[in-house]
Amino acid sequence: LVSWNATDRPYPRDMGVHTLFEAQALAQPEAVAVIGEAQQLSYAELNERANRLAHRLLEAGVQVGESIALSLPRSVELVVAELAVLKAGGAYVPLDGVLPGERQGMMVADSGARILLSTSACDIPAELSALERIDVDTLDAEFSDENPTIAIEGADRAYVMYTSGSTGTPKGVDIPHRAIARLVINNGYCEFGPEERVALAANPAFDATTLEVWGPLLNGGAIVVIDQQTLLDPPRFADRLKAQHVSILWLTVGLFNQYESQLAHVLPQLHYLIIGGDALDPKVVRRVLKNNPPQHLLNGYGPTESTTFAITHHIEALAEEATSVPLGRPIANTRIYILDAHHQPVPVGVAGELYIGGEGVARGYLNQAELTAERFL
Repeated sequence: LVSWNATDRPYPRDMGVHTLFEAQALAQPEAVAVIGEAQQLSYAELNERANRLAHRLLEAGVQVGESIALSLPRSVELVVAELAVLKAGGAYVPLDGVLPGERQGMMVADSGARILLSTSACDIPAELSALERIDVDTLDAEFSDENPTIAIEGADRAYVMYTSGSTGTPKGVDIPHRAIARLVINNGYCEFGPEERVALAANPAFDATTLEVWGPLLNGGAIVVIDQQTLLDPPRFADRLKAQHVSILWLTVGLFNQYESQLAHVLPQLHYLIIGGDALDPKVVRRVLKNNPPQHLLNGYGPTESTTFAITHHIEALAEEATSVPLGRPIANTRIYILDAHHQPVPVGVAGELYIGGEGVARGYLNQAELTAERFL
């Protein structure tokens, strides 16, 4: 109740994520912010491009907290779009382009989005055709590149991500700005410094991208975009990580298990390798620790409702007889309780349900007051 949950750390809980980025852009305008397959942007260039798009959104009448749909693959444009939406006071809603159009349309309708950000090369399903479409890559230069002055607080909505849950009906998880800042600043598990290069390799509609985008951008580091073709080709993926000196990488357990041997020569260059999303295979973990260890190997756990991670475990060794890998301890400004059916703490070592509290907890489920009241206690 006390010592294991003594996780309080100072962080800018009352500031908008974009404001924290703008401070980095002011401090180091020439530093590299994002590296794509064919282009890269400095902090100043990314800030200016996002500002122009933000002013275009403001011209369209975007209000604080309004949902803006994104239909974009991993790309420089995705980073520009997410930043621009926050600068305009909106909340981005990333769509998974491989989902059926009907399901994407349902998410857009539920979120209330009336604007869709995409690129001229993207094919949009018919179910999204009624939205006002803005192509990020063909935006007019006529819009101001100055920072908009929209008053945003840490408790305001930053993004909505849809998770299917056990029912199969998508639920919009409503995440505030402060939850993102708490994930990547003074977080107690991973030091995102200005020298770090972080791979953007997750599906944009999966909240691992929260870590991959804002971890570097709020700490002066660089994003290295890994496009889908590269991700699906292990030797090419390894070459990209090597050539761009990627130092922080997040992988799902499934991808880690599948790619471990082909990425073996790259793993030692990583300052942090974070794996999660499923139970880890002790055999694979032991092999990596023995043969090609990164500087830090972390098991990361947390539902979308707790903003990417709630618990992490720094794996330094794993006994030969171990049949599982611990989830670890709560990250900064996060609380973890193991409770019984009456919401009372169980003794150490006794099984119970996991309850997550603290600054990373979502605002609730969008438009689902009854389910929010049931789950957010």
